[in-house]
Amino acid sequence: MAGVLKKTTGLAGLAMCDTPHERPDVKKLEDQLQGGQIEVILQAEKELSLARKLLQWKPWEPLVEKPPAKQWKWPI
Repeated sequence: MAGVLKKTTGLAGLAMCDTPHERPDVKKLEDQLQGGQIEVILQAEKELSLARKLLQWKPWEPLVEKPPAKQWKWPI
């Protein structure tokens, strides 16, 4: 697949970015996208980051020690 270049983003009116690793000017890009699309992208990046952390933390596994009996009672 050497020599194959991506020529479009698939988004109407949005040119291909030569340096996608660099953050774009958010306001300018949102104007091109006609709305708050950047927030969706940023939220997706945060969710991906959390998913990777959850794989390390393994919250679905049982606790090593039993929690204190009144840990989740309110008021204390």
